[in-house]
Amino acid sequence: MTTLASGTDTLTRDALTVLQPGFPGTTAPDWLLRRLGEGLASVGLFGRNIASPEQLAALTAQLRAERDDVLVAIDEEGGDVTRLEVRTGSSFPGNHALGAVDDVELTREVARELGRRLAACGVNFNWAPSADVNSNPDNPVIGVRSFGADPALVARHTAAYVTGLQSAGVAACTKHFPGHGDTAVDSHLALPRIDADPAVLTERELAPFRTAIAAGTRAVMSAHILVPALDPGRPATLSHRILTDLLRGDVGYDGLIVTDGMEMQAVAGTYGIERGSVLAIAAGADAICVGGGLADDETVRRLRDALVTAVRTGELPEERLADAAERVRALARWTASAAPSIGGDAPRTDVGLLAARRALRLTGADRFTPLTEAPYVAALTPVANIAVGDETPWGVAAELARVLPGTETGSFAGEDAGRAVLSAAGDRRIVAVVRDEHRHPWMTTALDTLLAARPDTLVVEMGVPQAPPRGALHLATHGAARVCGRAAAEALTGTLL
Repeated sequence: MTTLASGTDTLTRDALTVLQPGFPGTTAPDWLLRRLGEGLASVGLFGRNIASPEQLAALTAQLRAERDDVLVAIDEEGGDVTRLEVRTGSSFPGNHALGAVDDVELTREVARELGRRLAACGVNFNWAPSADVNSNPDNPVIGVRSFGADPALVARHTAAYVTGLQSAGVAACTKHFPGHGDTAVDSHLALPRIDADPAVLTERELAPFRTAIAAGTRAVMSAHILVPALDPGRPATLSHRILTDLLRGDVGYDGLIVTDGMEMQAVAGTYGIERGSVLAIAAGADAICVGGGLADDETVRRLRDALVTAVRTGELPEERLADAAERVRALARWTASAAPSIGGDAPRTDVGLLAARRALRLTGADRFTPLTEAPYVAALTPVANIAVGDETPWGVAAELARVLPGTETGSFAGEDAGRAVLSAAGDRRIVAVVRDEHRHPWMTTALDTLLAARPDTLVVEMGVPQAPPRGALHLATHGAARVCGRAAAEALTGTLL
């Protein structure tokens, strides 16, 4: 491929500066280190890049040896969306569990400890928290990633999360502006649409972003969603009306604006990543997140050259690109100078488990006798959305097995799942683990079958607890993080693990 510039002129450096690419592997490839020398200022990390805290610290040190002020970003929400603990499950419950507890100081402490762990590994920029109000219970991509359906609750916990995370010296990136909670489509797969009037949007979607900005969030991430009341023609990531007129103008935000992943089909499938990236910078975005599914030097070159060409042809004002690049550098300066305000405070290594315990909601506990014999754990497993991924283990079987050796488990899906569970379980007590039963009719059918045949079945809901509680005991964890599974196992056995 023919490159358009040498990599040393100001225009090309600015074009590289606004990119946030990913890469494969647990060490930095040569092309990435070379791009850092040419002007690249940010790198995005995903689960594929992380094997252990020690390896991650070595990786970030490798990046900083090339550029000491590099922004090392990660999508670490805690809860269901974890990259730091992608192979074990998170030590922290997600937003929905924290919202269920509704203790803003607890949310701040969880975010501070999560930030402390990121900072210890050399990560200084977190694409979190989600400020989306989960007003649509059928939302396929937000769900337990949201603090809840009440805008005021989401607003106060979003602000607490931002404060806690940034007190550890890690920049927060509040997402997904102007709000992804009322969607019924996953923007990884297609373009969602929110048909709400401006008054509703102001009171519901925008409220958490206003509090996050007041709390000092260093970055805001745009959403790939169409909101006709704000801009009938373009999704938020590509909309000057939404990013510049609304977020910069009306809301008064002056920090970094970063796009959601440009390879997501809501943009890539309609505009393409090159055209989409140009439109996003022109609309007011400052950084292009790419690398979840595209993680190579060719992608970086394509996007760099698209931006350079757009400036040279007059489609993208050079001043807009320069302004975007300077905002990236300004955030890099902040992270380089941000001294954690937690000082010598002792790490709260148990705060995630304590929060998960407090988030449990039990129905039928007055009639429940704790498990004393190894049960059969039936995981009624939905297809994971792309943000969560399918690499991270979830459920209660592993934690139950610590207390009740011999615990067996299986994963089931589809219309015959209930009968398959009964066949596999034999005479064992059944623990049925579900995730968003209300969104999956086959799960409801499976539970109907199980409870008709085995009314002593225990039900653990690890998604949004929207379906009516049922079973000999119904336990809602408000998320599927490892600590949520551990707290559930404790409740089922009457034993602290």
